[in-house]
Amino acid sequence: MDKRKPRSLFFGLSSTCFGVTLLGLSLLSGSATASGQKSTTTFELGAQDFLLNGKPFQVMSGEMHPARIPAEYWRHRIQMAKAMGLNTIAAYVFWNYHESEEGKFDFKTGNHDLAKFLKICQEEHMWVILRAGPYCCGEWDFGGIPPYLLKYPDLKVRCMDPRYISAVGRYLGKLASVVAPLQVTHGGPILLVQLENEYGSYGNDRKYIGWLHDFWRSHGIDVPFYTSDGPTTYMLEAGSYPGCAVGLDSGGSEADFALAHRTNPGVPVMSGETYPGWLTHFGEEWATNSVESVSNELKFLLSNHKSFNLYVVHGGTNFGFTAGANSGGHGYEPDVTSYDYDAPVTEQGRATPKYTAMRDLIAAYREDKSALPVVPDPIPTVSIPAFSLQRWTSVWENLPKPIETPQPKPFEAMGQTTGLALYRTHLVGHKSGKLTVTDIHDWALVYVDGKFVGTLDRRAGVKSIDLPASHSANPTLDILVEAMGHINFAQEIIDRKGITDRVTLNGMTLMNWETYQFPLDSKWVTGLKQTPGSASKATFFKGSFSLDHPADTYLDMSNYQKGYVWVNGHNLGRFWEIGPQKRLYCPAPWLKSGANEVVVLDLLKETAATVSGVETLH
Repeated sequence: MDKRKPRSLFFGLSSTCFGVTLLGLSLLSGSATASGQKSTTTFELGAQDFLLNGKPFQVMSGEMHPARIPAEYWRHRIQMAKAMGLNTIAAYVFWNYHESEEGKFDFKTGNHDLAKFLKICQEEHMWVILRAGPYCCGEWDFGGIPPYLLKYPDLKVRCMDPRYISAVGRYLGKLASVVAPLQVTHGGPILLVQLENEYGSYGNDRKYIGWLHDFWRSHGIDVPFYTSDGPTTYMLEAGSYPGCAVGLDSGGSEADFALAHRTNPGVPVMSGETYPGWLTHFGEEWATNSVESVSNELKFLLSNHKSFNLYVVHGGTNFGFTAGANSGGHGYEPDVTSYDYDAPVTEQGRATPKYTAMRDLIAAYREDKSALPVVPDPIPTVSIPAFSLQRWTSVWENLPKPIETPQPKPFEAMGQTTGLALYRTHLVGHKSGKLTVTDIHDWALVYVDGKFVGTLDRRAGVKSIDLPASHSANPTLDILVEAMGHINFAQEIIDRKGITDRVTLNGMTLMNWETYQFPLDSKWVTGLKQTPGSASKATFFKGSFSLDHPADTYLDMSNYQKGYVWVNGHNLGRFWEIGPQKRLYCPAPWLKSGANEVVVLDLLKETAATVSGVETLH
């Protein structure tokens, strides 16, 4: 994402792809099949325009991400984009969502089933722009790169580092086998594949971009490619690639488009990410983008017949541990769980006034004056009366076998990428004074001899705390660290979690640590047994609510402070009292008629409180 202005995405075609045959949009239409015959429909690159059957074709795309949307709602969200007047869906494919463990791929279950999403797009007569990574950004954990790679202390990403390239090749090879049959050249909906993403904001390794291009080609990807970068000279020089169309993030003026044509001539240019909304971090106000501002930029694109992609038409949700972070402020800005993004279609799938205004504007510029499709009916919602939870157990009563190390290690060095870790040592020599953690990633509770001392917070730049005197001969120091999202953009993207270097007390390095790991996977959390312990922080609370008929809801966590929520085993994501998000989206497919189990881990609150269900995010 280009941080200089609201983000955008472009999809173009590669100049090496003139004359690419496109097949009809229905799944079995066209004839580039086993018969080897070609369709009479063509999609080509002109010097200025995309050409469909030899005539200028305006790509009007809306972006959404299948990983952020329950699979049961994919068709509804695609239909919402279609009813808005768009003809294309752009979709990030997050590498770490499909390879969460090294060498173990999932392209089949739930909303991992990418082929199903692409086929639904085709059934709804929508083209597809595939933003395949390996790096995406997208406010997603580590920008889509698998955090398991951070086990290598000197890892370099987005370049020709052999360890990175080996992993990329494994991923892209698997992905190619899934998407190659769904290219337009094989009767599918995929028009374009992106090479990397906003690379000019990060690096300038032309060999790396060329390697990606050649790898795709050698694995059966024969549709055109595009790149996507901010509209500055240095970004376009470093990020664009000969033979690939240019996407501008965003392209909001004639000057932006002219710069792209000068930098990489002979291919079409689009606004690859036109921003109806914007992202939000914890501790901020909800980000918004006015209807007037969005309409003015869209009017420029439509009146000048420029292709564009709305980033995003529908954002969805950063369920579980998938939210990323940026590196501004004190060096760390974690993203909230909701990816509503102030988009035209809300997180829950509803049309906003922005949607209506943009739909009316697109309709006014359509050459085809037939009526747009009817806007789909809203997904039903339900409010839930306040229900009580009870203390269930705590982190302290479920300590696993520790890992012993001379000094602390980050999560990834111990094979962990999410959740919590408890770092424990005994104080010898200095036993009180200024404790400094270098560095704390990302938030922590500090205890001496089981007594709570205070918190550390990377977001606020707090990595030191004063330890009180203790009467113990060798006091026990506990630092319970929470990992929030891995940074997903720019030069601080190598972002290991936990304690990344050392802990000092009055300048003395503390040695001999035990580390207890809590990845907080759903199976472990929902399988916890009740224990009789006393009130403490880092406590699990449990309860249930009943429904006659499942419907979408938002669990209101205003009575809790900081943590996570699981409903029927599904991790809804993070909440934090600093806001702005206090309500977590719970889709109907994760609910059932009758009792629904809720587990809350709160890192600060010691006593149970009520939770209720409401129908909106705000």
